[in-house]
Amino acid sequence: MALLTVCALVPTAGDAVAAPPTVVPDATALQAALDRVTATGAVGAVAEVRQGGAVWRGSSGKSRLNGRQPAPVDGRFRAGSVTKTFTATVVLQLVGEGRLRLSDTAERWLPGLVPAPGGDKITVRELLQHASGLPEYTDGLLDGDAPHDRFRTWTPAELVRRAVKDGDRNRPLLFPPGTDHHYSNTDYIVLGMIVEKVTGRSYRTEIDQRIIRPLGLRDTRLPGSSPFLTGPHSHGYEPVEKKDGTLVPVDYTTVNMSIAGAAGEIISTTADLDHFFRTLLSGRLLRPAELREMTTDTSGDGWGLGLEMAARPCGTIVGHGGGTPGYRTISFHTLDGTRQVTVDWTDWGTDADASPAALALMTAALCPS
Repeated sequence: MALLTVCALVPTAGDAVAAPPTVVPDATALQAALDRVTATGAVGAVAEVRQGGAVWRGSSGKSRLNGRQPAPVDGRFRAGSVTKTFTATVVLQLVGEGRLRLSDTAERWLPGLVPAPGGDKITVRELLQHASGLPEYTDGLLDGDAPHDRFRTWTPAELVRRAVKDGDRNRPLLFPPGTDHHYSNTDYIVLGMIVEKVTGRSYRTEIDQRIIRPLGLRDTRLPGSSPFLTGPHSHGYEPVEKKDGTLVPVDYTTVNMSIAGAAGEIISTTADLDHFFRTLLSGRLLRPAELREMTTDTSGDGWGLGLEMAARPCGTIVGHGGGTPGYRTISFHTLDGTRQVTVDWTDWGTDADASPAALALMTAALCPS
């Protein structure tokens, strides 16, 4: 089930050490690493690697299955759950402005939204850190990796209802809020609704006005109910089972991502995502107090507030992964933002898994030996 996943690709291990090395990875080695992503199942793959002022961008494979055109190095793609870091940034900006508190409950802003016992105790912090206990709204909604109705428009309230209701019955929380960790897209749908309640504007408008426009992210947008992926892009595919049991690839480039909302609808590029994370980690989007909150793993589960965190021999890396029908993304960075890598690849659910090759590229870029 790839839709909206974090692509929990970055295992945590050991204690981080101080500063990353200053070695600039070899472009030939990076291209070879990217080629291994397509050699292990991806149709096409693109990447951007940054070390200080040095930038490498690469492309491998094709823009279409059985096509001839190469995957465009500046191509746009559906970045899935990387959206969550954008949403978390807006939430923490509102905290910094005194309009919202991490200790506020969802019940305060959205009375009655979570009717299960304990639902009125879920806090903004717990939503940001996947510690709410809310069930996953995508359960039962997806057939394999693809939505049953790819062009349906969903409202946030409809998505949350899928998580908290089973017919007319209330679904229980998975655990009391704050006592455990469970990755749930529902958390970020609720956060998007809270942003709208606090500001009186859509979460899309807030992300656009607070992040996308000020940073000049010209290839980044929140498409809402528009199913189209415009501009240069590679096509994404998902497997559909025929009556005889065989799988055939279906082009899922065009799909209504209101099903993902504030949890995973964003369209972007490798360059735009690196720009966003670089600006975020430099402290230009959040006050110091909120940035510390975002980049601190208080749960011990490898999560800050809207960021996945992992220890590497070269230091702590932070970022997010994402998956939507046909597209997989990882975007990770050193805490000081001086080393960055964003990789996106397209596949169609074959048995081959390109994720390990993408992780190897990430490691080579962030922690060269």
